[in-house]
Amino acid sequence: MESKVITIDGPAGVGKTTLARRMAEYLDLAYLDTGSMYRALAWFIGENCQDIQPRQMRELLKDLFFDLQGSGKDTRIILNGNLLDDQIRTEEVGMRASDVAQMPVVREYMKKAQQKLGQNVSLVAEGRDMGTTVFPQAKCKFFLEASSQVRARRRYEQLLQMGREADLQMIESTIERRDQQDRNRAVSPLRPAEDAHIIDTGNKNIDEVFADMLLQVG
Repeated sequence: MESKVITIDGPAGVGKTTLARRMAEYLDLAYLDTGSMYRALAWFIGENCQDIQPRQMRELLKDLFFDLQGSGKDTRIILNGNLLDDQIRTEEVGMRASDVAQMPVVREYMKKAQQKLGQNVSLVAEGRDMGTTVFPQAKCKFFLEASSQVRARRRYEQLLQMGREADLQMIESTIERRDQQDRNRAVSPLRPAEDAHIIDTGNKNIDEVFADMLLQVG
């Protein structure tokens, strides 16, 4: 039976992760967090990953193996047999992930790795180019958006709830820098697919956005 793919794209802080997990749980599908794949790579490489030359990066990628286990909110991305969680969720690793995601050799590798994961498994794929590049054949695509101010405030409050120190101005600056990189990169820039359902999450709560999405899923 042909696998079913639902794509959810958008910049950082629009609620992609929460909504993708909820959608996957509701529909009993696997959840593909592609951002975690880039974060895992950035964490694996370490500092100064943006300085690695394409040939060296290509050699590093040969040693990376991603697996997808479970379904719904219990789906896990596994890198080389290891489950990564909090260590890849820092702002520093997120910025590194945005840097490394600009490299054509990395994006080509990730595209193939993600397509392989979704080849035989029905899933909800979250990222920045799922509907445009990785799964352009998907029947249901979403693009979520919100202002940088709204997204920075959400991240700030999330960090405080986790007991971490947070600087609202720095978070907003980081988000805007990542947006500029993601929207202007030469390979697979951040943009909605022509047939994507675009939803502004800035003035809606999660339940309202999810209800809008379910109407489109059918």
